[in-house]
Amino acid sequence: MSGQLERCEREWHELEGEFQELQETHRIYKQKLEELAALQTLCSSSISKQKKHLKDLKLTLQRCKRHTSQEEAELVQQMAANIKERQDVFFDMEAYLPKKNGVTDEVFNFLLVWYYCTLTIRESILISNGSRIKGWWVSHHYVSTFLSGVMLTWPNGPIYQKFRNQFLAFSIFQKGFQSWMWRGLTFLLPFLFCGHFWQLYNAVTLFELSSHEECREWQVFVLALTFLILFLGNFLTTLKVVHAKLQKNRGKTKQP
Repeated sequence: MSGQLERCEREWHELEGEFQELQETHRIYKQKLEELAALQTLCSSSISKQKKHLKDLKLTLQRCKRHTSQEEAELVQQMAANIKERQDVFFDMEAYLPKKNGVTDEVFNFLLVWYYCTLTIRESILISNGSRIKGWWVSHHYVSTFLSGVMLTWPNGPIYQKFRNQFLAFSIFQKGFQSWMWRGLTFLLPFLFCGHFWQLYNAVTLFELSSHEECREWQVFVLALTFLILFLGNFLTTLKVVHAKLQKNRGKTKQP
Protein backbone atom coordinates (compact mmCIF):
# COMPACT_ATOMS: atom_id res chain seq x y z
CA MET A 1 0.00 0.00 0.00
CA SER A 2 2.87 2.38 0.81
CA GLY A 3 4.29 1.97 -2.73
CA GLN A 4 0.94 2.80 -4.31
CA LEU A 5 0.55 5.78 -2.00
CA GLU A 6 3.99 7.09 -2.97
CA ARG A 7 3.13 6.68 -6.67
CA CYS A 8 -0.13 8.56 -6.17
CA GLU A 9 1.75 11.30 -4.34
CA ARG A 10 4.26 11.65 -7.19
CA GLU A 11 1.44 11.80 -9.76
CA TRP A 12 -0.28 14.43 -7.65
CA HIS A 13 2.86 16.60 -7.54
CA GLU A 14 3.25 16.22 -11.32
CA LEU A 15 -0.38 17.21 -11.85
CA GLU A 16 0.08 20.12 -9.46
CA GLY A 17 3.03 21.39 -11.48
CA GLU A 18 1.11 21.05 -14.75
CA PHE A 19 -1.87 22.79 -13.15
CA GLN A 20 0.31 25.75 -12.13
CA GLU A 21 1.61 25.99 -15.70
CA LEU A 22 -1.97 25.79 -17.01
CA GLN A 23 -3.06 28.62 -14.72
CA GLU A 24 -0.19 30.80 -15.93
CA THR A 25 -0.94 29.97 -19.58
CA HIS A 26 -4.62 30.78 -19.06
CA ARG A 27 -3.71 34.08 -17.37
CA ILE A 28 -1.59 35.06 -20.38
CA TYR A 29 -4.38 33.94 -22.72
CA LYS A 30 -6.95 36.14 -20.94
CA GLN A 31 -4.53 39.05 -21.00
CA LYS A 32 -3.90 38.67 -24.74
CA LEU A 33 -7.62 38.21 -25.38
CA GLU A 34 -8.42 41.44 -23.54
CA GLU A 35 -5.66 43.21 -25.48
CA LEU A 36 -7.08 41.80 -28.74
CA ALA A 37 -10.61 42.92 -27.87
CA ALA A 38 -9.30 46.40 -27.03
CA LEU A 39 -7.42 46.54 -30.35
CA GLN A 40 -10.51 45.38 -32.25
CA THR A 41 -12.63 48.06 -30.61
CA LEU A 42 -9.97 50.70 -31.31
CA CYS A 43 -9.68 49.66 -34.97
CA SER A 44 -13.45 49.58 -35.50
CA SER A 45 -13.86 52.98 -33.85
CA SER A 46 -11.00 54.52 -35.83
CA ILE A 47 -12.31 53.11 -39.12
CA SER A 48 -15.81 54.44 -38.44
CA LYS A 49 -14.38 57.86 -37.57
CA GLN A 50 -12.21 57.92 -40.69
CA LYS A 51 -15.10 56.83 -42.93
CA LYS A 52 -17.33 59.56 -41.52
CA HIS A 53 -14.70 62.25 -42.08
CA LEU A 54 -13.96 60.97 -45.57
CA LYS A 55 -17.67 61.04 -46.41
CA ASP A 56 -17.92 64.65 -45.24
CA LEU A 57 -14.77 65.52 -47.17
CA LYS A 58 -16.14 63.89 -50.31
CA LEU A 59 -19.34 65.96 -50.09
CA THR A 60 -17.28 69.11 -49.61
CA LEU A 61 -15.16 68.29 -52.65
CA GLN A 62 -18.28 67.74 -54.75
CA ARG A 63 -19.51 71.20 -53.81
CA CYS A 64 -16.12 72.77 -54.48
CA LYS A 65 -15.83 71.09 -57.87
CA ARG A 66 -18.54 73.34 -59.31
CA HIS A 67 -16.48 76.51 -58.74
CA THR A 68 -12.89 75.50 -59.44
CA SER A 69 -10.33 76.23 -62.09
CA GLN A 70 -8.80 73.57 -64.32
CA GLU A 71 -5.82 73.13 -62.00
CA GLU A 72 -8.01 72.99 -58.91
CA ALA A 73 -10.35 70.51 -60.60
CA GLU A 74 -7.41 68.15 -61.17
CA LEU A 75 -6.52 68.43 -57.48
CA VAL A 76 -10.12 67.66 -56.50
CA GLN A 77 -10.13 64.65 -58.82
CA GLN A 78 -6.88 63.36 -57.33
CA MET A 79 -8.24 63.75 -53.78
CA ALA A 80 -11.42 61.91 -54.79
CA ALA A 81 -9.31 59.05 -56.18
CA ASN A 82 -7.34 58.93 -52.92
CA ILE A 83 -10.61 58.76 -50.95
CA LYS A 84 -11.79 55.88 -53.14
CA GLU A 85 -8.51 54.04 -52.56
CA ARG A 86 -8.75 54.62 -48.82
CA GLN A 87 -12.27 53.15 -48.78
CA ASP A 88 -10.91 49.98 -50.42
CA VAL A 89 -8.28 49.74 -47.68
CA PHE A 90 -10.98 50.07 -45.02
CA PHE A 91 -12.92 47.24 -46.64
CA ASP A 92 -9.86 44.97 -46.41
CA MET A 93 -9.30 45.99 -42.78
CA GLU A 94 -12.89 45.25 -41.80
CA ALA A 95 -12.59 41.74 -43.25
CA TYR A 96 -10.35 40.86 -40.27
CA LEU A 97 -12.58 42.47 -37.65
CA PRO A 98 -15.57 40.74 -35.99
CA LYS A 99 -18.89 41.45 -37.66
CA LYS A 100 -22.08 42.47 -35.91
CA ASN A 101 -24.19 39.54 -34.82
CA GLY A 102 -26.68 38.67 -37.62
CA VAL A 103 -27.78 35.27 -36.43
CA THR A 104 -31.47 36.20 -36.93
CA ASP A 105 -31.09 36.96 -40.63
CA GLU A 106 -29.09 33.77 -41.21
CA VAL A 107 -31.82 31.68 -39.56
CA PHE A 108 -34.47 33.41 -41.68
CA ASN A 109 -32.57 32.81 -44.92
CA PHE A 110 -31.87 29.21 -43.91
CA LEU A 111 -35.60 28.68 -43.34
CA LEU A 112 -36.27 30.05 -46.83
CA VAL A 113 -33.81 27.54 -48.30
CA TRP A 114 -35.47 24.74 -46.34
CA TYR A 115 -38.96 25.91 -47.41
CA TYR A 116 -38.19 25.91 -51.13
CA CYS A 117 -36.27 22.63 -50.88
CA THR A 118 -39.31 20.96 -49.35
CA LEU A 119 -41.51 22.41 -52.12
CA THR A 120 -39.25 21.02 -54.85
CA ILE A 121 -39.17 17.61 -53.15
CA ARG A 122 -42.95 17.58 -52.77
CA GLU A 123 -43.48 18.57 -56.40
CA SER A 124 -41.03 15.88 -57.55
CA ILE A 125 -43.06 13.30 -55.63
CA LEU A 126 -46.33 14.60 -57.11
CA ILE A 127 -44.92 14.54 -60.64
CA SER A 128 -43.66 10.97 -60.18
CA ASN A 129 -47.17 10.01 -59.04
CA GLY A 130 -48.76 11.40 -62.19
CA SER A 131 -49.34 15.06 -61.33
CA ARG A 132 -49.52 17.45 -64.26
CA ILE A 133 -47.35 20.11 -62.60
CA LYS A 134 -44.95 21.27 -65.29
CA GLY A 135 -43.31 24.21 -66.96
CA TRP A 136 -42.18 27.32 -65.16
CA TRP A 137 -43.81 26.54 -61.80
CA VAL A 138 -41.42 23.62 -61.34
CA SER A 139 -38.38 25.69 -62.31
CA HIS A 140 -39.58 28.57 -60.13
CA HIS A 141 -38.89 26.73 -56.88
CA TYR A 142 -35.42 25.65 -58.03
CA VAL A 143 -34.57 29.27 -58.87
CA SER A 144 -36.02 30.45 -55.54
CA THR A 145 -33.97 27.84 -53.69
CA PHE A 146 -30.84 29.11 -55.44
CA LEU A 147 -31.76 32.72 -54.61
CA SER A 148 -32.30 31.90 -50.92
CA GLY A 149 -28.97 30.08 -50.84
CA VAL A 150 -27.17 33.12 -52.25
CA MET A 151 -28.93 35.34 -49.70
CA LEU A 152 -27.66 33.00 -46.99
CA THR A 153 -24.05 33.49 -48.12
CA TRP A 154 -24.31 37.30 -48.46
CA PRO A 155 -22.21 38.73 -45.59
CA ASN A 156 -23.61 41.46 -43.40
CA GLY A 157 -22.39 44.89 -44.47
CA PRO A 158 -23.53 48.33 -45.65
CA ILE A 159 -24.82 47.04 -49.01
CA TYR A 160 -26.69 44.17 -47.34
CA GLN A 161 -28.29 46.59 -44.87
CA LYS A 162 -29.47 48.81 -47.74
CA PHE A 163 -31.47 45.89 -49.17
CA ARG A 164 -32.34 44.00 -45.97
CA ASN A 165 -35.65 45.67 -45.04
CA GLN A 166 -36.91 45.58 -48.63
CA PHE A 167 -36.17 41.86 -48.88
CA LEU A 168 -37.76 41.05 -45.52
CA ALA A 169 -40.92 42.97 -46.44
CA PHE A 170 -41.06 41.20 -49.81
CA SER A 171 -40.60 37.77 -48.19
CA ILE A 172 -43.36 38.42 -45.63
CA PHE A 173 -45.71 39.62 -48.38
CA GLN A 174 -44.91 36.62 -50.57
CA LYS A 175 -45.39 34.01 -47.84
CA GLY A 176 -48.63 35.63 -46.68
CA PHE A 177 -50.01 35.74 -50.20
CA GLN A 178 -49.08 32.11 -50.88
CA SER A 179 -50.92 31.03 -47.72
CA TRP A 180 -54.03 32.87 -48.95
CA MET A 181 -53.77 31.26 -52.37
CA TRP A 182 -53.66 27.79 -50.82
CA ARG A 183 -57.00 28.63 -49.19
CA GLY A 184 -58.52 29.16 -52.61
CA LEU A 185 -58.70 32.94 -52.66
CA THR A 186 -57.87 33.12 -56.36
CA PHE A 187 -59.54 36.53 -56.71
CA LEU A 188 -56.32 38.07 -55.33
CA LEU A 189 -54.85 38.27 -58.84
CA PRO A 190 -53.84 41.97 -58.49
CA PHE A 191 -51.78 41.05 -55.43
CA LEU A 192 -50.12 38.32 -57.47
CA PHE A 193 -49.02 40.85 -60.08
CA CYS A 194 -47.95 43.16 -57.27
CA GLY A 195 -45.64 40.42 -56.03
CA HIS A 196 -44.23 39.94 -59.54
CA PHE A 197 -43.44 43.63 -59.95
CA TRP A 198 -41.92 43.66 -56.48
CA GLN A 199 -39.48 41.07 -57.77
CA LEU A 200 -38.65 43.44 -60.64
CA TYR A 201 -38.20 46.25 -58.09
CA ASN A 202 -35.81 44.02 -56.11
CA ALA A 203 -33.85 43.32 -59.28
CA VAL A 204 -33.56 47.02 -60.16
CA THR A 205 -32.51 47.89 -56.59
CA LEU A 206 -29.85 45.18 -56.57
CA PHE A 207 -28.50 46.17 -60.00
CA GLU A 208 -28.10 49.72 -58.67
CA LEU A 209 -26.42 48.46 -55.50
CA SER A 210 -24.04 46.30 -57.56
CA SER A 211 -22.65 49.47 -59.13
CA HIS A 212 -22.30 51.20 -55.74
CA GLU A 213 -18.75 52.25 -54.91
CA GLU A 214 -18.84 50.33 -51.62
CA CYS A 215 -20.11 47.09 -53.17
CA ARG A 216 -17.57 44.26 -53.11
CA GLU A 217 -19.89 41.24 -52.77
CA TRP A 218 -20.54 39.02 -55.82
CA GLN A 219 -23.92 38.07 -54.35
CA VAL A 220 -25.47 41.45 -55.23
CA PHE A 221 -25.29 41.09 -59.03
CA VAL A 222 -26.19 37.39 -58.91
CA LEU A 223 -29.29 38.13 -56.80
CA ALA A 224 -30.28 40.96 -59.14
CA LEU A 225 -30.11 38.60 -62.12
CA THR A 226 -32.02 35.88 -60.25
CA PHE A 227 -34.82 38.25 -59.22
CA LEU A 228 -35.09 39.41 -62.84
CA ILE A 229 -35.41 35.78 -64.00
CA LEU A 230 -38.11 35.16 -61.39
CA PHE A 231 -40.04 38.26 -62.48
CA LEU A 232 -39.93 37.36 -66.17
CA GLY A 233 -40.90 33.74 -65.55
CA ASN A 234 -43.72 34.52 -63.10
CA PHE A 235 -45.12 37.48 -65.03
CA LEU A 236 -45.13 35.85 -68.46
CA THR A 237 -46.48 32.54 -67.14
CA THR A 238 -49.27 34.28 -65.20
CA LEU A 239 -50.24 36.26 -68.31
CA LYS A 240 -50.34 33.02 -70.28
CA VAL A 241 -52.57 31.34 -67.68
CA VAL A 242 -54.93 34.34 -67.47
CA HIS A 243 -55.18 34.51 -71.27
CA ALA A 244 -55.94 30.79 -71.49
CA LYS A 245 -58.70 31.07 -68.88
CA LEU A 246 -60.22 34.07 -70.64
CA GLN A 247 -60.24 32.17 -73.93
CA LYS A 248 -61.86 29.20 -72.21
CA ASN A 249 -64.55 31.36 -70.64
CA ARG A 250 -65.29 33.02 -73.97
CA GLY A 251 -65.68 29.62 -75.58
CA LYS A 252 -68.22 28.62 -72.93
CA THR A 253 -70.26 31.79 -73.38
CA LYS A 254 -70.46 31.24 -77.16
CA GLN A 255 -71.90 27.77 -76.74
CA PRO A 256 -75.75 27.64 -77.15
